[in-house]
Amino acid sequence: MTNTSPNDLPNIDRELFRVPDAASLGIPMDREHAPRILLLYGSLRSRSFSRLAVEEAARLLRAMGAETRIFDPRGLPLPDAEEATHPKVAELRELAEWSEGMVWCSPERHGAMTGIMKAQIDWIPLALGAVRPTQGKTLAVMQVCGGSQSFNSVNQLRVLGRWMRMLTIPNQSSVPRAFMEFDDNDRMKPSPFYDRIVDVMEELVKFTLLVRGRSDVLTDRYSERKESAQQLSARVNQRAI
Repeated sequence: MTNTSPNDLPNIDRELFRVPDAASLGIPMDREHAPRILLLYGSLRSRSFSRLAVEEAARLLRAMGAETRIFDPRGLPLPDAEEATHPKVAELRELAEWSEGMVWCSPERHGAMTGIMKAQIDWIPLALGAVRPTQGKTLAVMQVCGGSQSFNSVNQLRVLGRWMRMLTIPNQSSVPRAFMEFDDNDRMKPSPFYDRIVDVMEELVKFTLLVRGRSDVLTDRYSERKESAQQLSARVNQRAI
C-alpha cells in the first residue's frame, strides 16, 4: 500500500505526531525495508467497524513508515473444512510469513471475539515445516463494541497471541459504541478513542523495530535445541486433538 502522509490524517496534531525510527531507539538503522505489518479484522458486515478501525490503524502505520497489508476474511473456510491449499488459506499464511508484526481487531459478540476472528488465527499454524509464521513477531490487539466499553475480546486476543508465541505490546484499544465513532465517509471522528489507536500503532512500530531481526535469538530455547526439526514438526502440526 502507498504511504500515508500526516496531511491525510485530519485528526492528527502534526506538531505532536512522531514517526518512530531506529536511531531514536538506540539500534542500528535498517534501510532494507519498512516494518511489515499484517492487519486482521473480525467481521463480514458491509460496514464492518472492526474493518474501519483497522483501516484507520493502517493509515497511521503507513504515516509512521510501515508497510501494511489488510487481509479480507471473506471466503476463508472454517478451520479444517478445506485443505491448506485453499486460496484464501494460502493467502493468509503467506501474509503471516511476510509480516514482522500484526494488528488483530475483533468486534465483541456474546462477550467474546467473533468466530471469524478466531478462524483466521486458527488457520495460522505454529509451524509450517521449519518456518514459524508468528513466533517472535509483534502484536497489537484492538476491539470494537456495539455498546459500552469492554475488554473481553482484547483479553482473549492476548491469550491467543501468547499461545502463538508473539510479543503482544502493552497498549491496546477498545472502542465503545463504535457506530457513533465513524462519520459518513467511514473515517474515525476525533476523540480519545482515536488518540488511543494512535498510541497503540506508535508503540507497535517501536516494538517491531526493536524485535525484528532478533527473533531467532529471543526465541531460541534449550528444550527445542534438544528436539529435532522432525520431532518439532510432528508435535506442533498434530492433525487430531
